[in-house]
Order: sequence, then C-alpha cells, then structure tokens
Amino acid sequence: MDNKKELIKMEVTGLTIDPFTSMPIVILKDAAEKYALPIWIGLIEASAIATELEKIQLSRPMTHDLLKNILDQTGITVEKILVSDLSDNTFYAQIYLKSQGKELIMDSRPSDAIAMALRSKAPIFVEKAVIEKSRKIDLSKEALEKGEGKKQKWTEILENLSPEDFGKYKM
Repeated sequence: MDNKKELIKMEVTGLTIDPFTSMPIVILKDAAEKYALPIWIGLIEASAIATELEKIQLSRPMTHDLLKNILDQTGITVEKILVSDLSDNTFYAQIYLKSQGKELIMDSRPSDAIAMALRSKAPIFVEKAVIEKSRKIDLSKEALEKGEGKKQKWTEILENLSPEDFGKYKM
C-alpha cells in the first residue's frame, strides 16, 4: 500500500473579509482553479500577507521580514510550505527549510507559513485530504458562532470566487 499523500500546488489568489465574523480569509487556489482553500487567519497575519502581496516597503522589518533576513544571513532556505492537516476546524502547516544540505521541518500556523513562502518565493502545497476535509466545514454564521462543522453553501461561494472578486485588501 502506498502511503504517499497527494500534494496540490497552490497560490494565494486573494484576501477577503468574512462578512459574518469580520475575520480575514486567505484564499489558496491551484493553477487550474480546480481546488480552492479558504483559511481564516488573524488580522496581523493578514497584514503580513497583504504587505508582501502588494510589495509595500516598510521603513523597519516586520516579524516575517526579520525571520526571512535571519534565514538569509545564516544560509537557510525555505524550500516549500505545506498545509498538512485540518482538525477541529484548525489548519496545520509546516515550513520545509534546508540548511547545509539537511532538511528541517518546522511546525507553523498556515498564515505564518504562507507569509514566509511569499517572502521566500517558495511554493505552497496543500494535502488533497485537507481540501476534502475543508469542504465539510459548516461556514454559516450560526455554525461559526457554535464552532460546529457541516457542509454549507458558503464553501461553494468561496471556492468559486475569482481574484477579480476580491479587489485590493486594505488594512
């Protein structure tokens, strides 16, 4: 039996705000737009992602920029990031680093991993099983308030959004 997990290469196609919770959502889609994955993130992480997407130059490095500078100065590269699991409505990710020929895998929140991938020009991968699990999440206002997880129409709406539907994300 082959235990190899199917990985889908994805890109950030936009940031939006959940109209029910006012929480930022980062949208990942594959190149063929067959798969989409909305991930609810924090405001600070959304700002870090938006800053990089918009190529905004700040006078001082923010946390993700500082971490990228440290990695660069120590010869460590970000090879890829992987959104690897979804459990109890929480996404999990890893950042794959390479240092002196050795692979290092760091546990991460997806939002931080995505912010690092964007800064490092590293590919973003999602396990296909995570995409399938995400389609079963109930995204209705009532379910989000109760923390329940059942399939809802909101998932389909988010999956069918195009980058033009988002506009520019303002912080």
